[in-house]
Amino acid sequence: MRASGRGFSLIELLIVVAIILIIAAIAIPDLLKSRTAANQASAVQSIRTIVTSEVSYASTYTIGYSSTLAQLDGNSVPSDSNSAGLIDSVLGSGIKSSYNFYYIPCVDPGVPNDGTLAPGPCGGSPITIYEISANPSGGTGFGNYYFGDNSGVIRQNSDTPAGPADAPLGG
Repeated sequence: MRASGRGFSLIELLIVVAIILIIAAIAIPDLLKSRTAANQASAVQSIRTIVTSEVSYASTYTIGYSSTLAQLDGNSVPSDSNSAGLIDSVLGSGIKSSYNFYYIPCVDPGVPNDGTLAPGPCGGSPITIYEISANPSGGTGFGNYYFGDNSGVIRQNSDTPAGPADAPLGG
């Protein structure tokens, strides 16, 4: 008996599967690089947003900078100094786009922050300095580390948490 001439042979199907696997092996590393680049761009923009929000907060409420990210977040109407509504709730939580954001007021001088740094003493006076660090959730190898403070300069380090001594972004 003769088999029907319709359909694909096993060899043809294996060749198609092999071609698909080769294309996937080429495309997946580029996809991961694109995802890392997008997360890094999001982290930089988030730090810019926080720095701009701090300037707005300080000029609106005339009590200095905020003491937490949560004070910049908020949905109270009308807004107040404890719930300013200047950043979204995702960024206000401190985790966004595979980055952890660490906001610390009253740190003088500024230092790199791996998430264990405690706020400095403000002494009851208005907060005049702060720092914000963006560290990749996966640690080293998962993206650059970023640092910003009340100077408005964003700094980066590719190996360890960034601090005020690191190179400015794009520098």
